[in-house]
Amino acid sequence: MNKAELIDAIASDANLTKADAKRALDAFIGATTKALKKGDRVALVGFGSFSVSKREARKGRNPQSGMVITIPAKKVVKFKAGAELADMVK
Repeated sequence: MNKAELIDAIASDANLTKADAKRALDAFIGATTKALKKGDRVALVGFGSFSVSKREARKGRNPQSGMVITIPAKKVVKFKAGAELADMVK
């Protein structure tokens, strides 16, 4: 499902216009992004939680040349599914 299909599904399920559903989805994405940038965790009970963790620098190998390279440290976003979501997907 892509963003346009998700907007259609939200509009249909919540009895909203597509424009309202798009604004709601964009607001959710914006609020989640701001919280994660600050280092906060976003938890939606039953659905799951988004968090930021730090990945340490590590050694890697260039597949074309075989040379060892250093992959720099960075922050990554993680999602952990909640129990209800995990049970529904089974």
